[in-house]
Amino acid sequence: MLGAATLTIMAAAIIAPSLPAMSDVYGAGVLVRLALTTTSLAIAVSAPLSGAFADRVGRKPLLVGALVLYAVSGTAGFFIGDLTVLLLSRALLGLAVGGVMTAVSALVTDWFDGQRRARFLGLQQAFASLGGVVFLPLAGLLAGIDWRAPFWLYSVAAVVALAAIAALHDEPRAHAATTGKFRPTGQAVGIYVLALAATLVFYMAPTQLPFLLAGLHVSPALIGVVIAGSTVTSAAGALLRPPPRPVATSTGLLGLGWLLAGTGTLPGIVAGLLVGGVGVGLVVPHLNVQLAGMAAPQHRGRALSGLVAGIFLGQFLSPLVVAPLVELTGIAGAFAWTGAVTTLGAIAALVTKEKK
Repeated sequence: MLGAATLTIMAAAIIAPSLPAMSDVYGAGVLVRLALTTTSLAIAVSAPLSGAFADRVGRKPLLVGALVLYAVSGTAGFFIGDLTVLLLSRALLGLAVGGVMTAVSALVTDWFDGQRRARFLGLQQAFASLGGVVFLPLAGLLAGIDWRAPFWLYSVAAVVALAAIAALHDEPRAHAATTGKFRPTGQAVGIYVLALAATLVFYMAPTQLPFLLAGLHVSPALIGVVIAGSTVTSAAGALLRPPPRPVATSTGLLGLGWLLAGTGTLPGIVAGLLVGGVGVGLVVPHLNVQLAGMAAPQHRGRALSGLVAGIFLGQFLSPLVVAPLVELTGIAGAFAWTGAVTTLGAIAALVTKEKK
């Protein structure tokens, strides 16, 4: 389960160190960035279907099937020479990631209750972040050899699939037959929107920073290490006890981090990623706990899949929404302006009531 979690958040970003070289091959522009974020759109679109499958058929079939698709579609990028076909393979990868994330979250909330659920969801988020710590630097090293080489890292999913087949024999609870239609509450929709907005801001790191860092003459290997810094502190944040105002605190840390990155210097970028990563790590387990508590067991897969959809729709929209700002102010300026707006959002969150 935790091994599968390591393959989720980093799935799209694993080719981030290759983006500058891909631009040399296919031409610079938004389309090359979409090779990274098309995966996120496919996750956002397919996650509700994954949630319905998990509720009706079961968590284990979804997890195993998604892991197999992950390995096949991810490594296919090494062999593809056409950008359009590459984007299609990245969309299939997105279908797989949506299935993996939904199945893992549903299993965790099935197995645990109360504080144990909250702790394990934090552990799940920590392992998801640690996947970036391990795979992004490796991707940077491989990209320095050949920009296509990082695609081989997706083959790890095949090993995890074999482990899932062997280890997950039975689901621990019988799931009642789904009755009626699932309709998310207004509070749940608010959580989805919050996740979308926060991820849109956070995903500026893998989609924009490789180009800013390349302009600072940073090597692909070091680009992978720098971007992985945010996943290190995200893992640490996920393991911390939630603060009294988790949404306001996490948003404030993300805003401060992006203000630091907006300095456009290597030390500022590194410091900003470390600070912003803590914020994201703090809030995601909190949102999972809130959603799991709102939904009946037979609807839990779909409730949690909405969070997955929000997170990855934010990833997809990030380069599209930020592109006009980058064109107007430059990449460093875009981070500074986004950090300022996010900090104002944190101040606004302080005057609203958060559910503990």
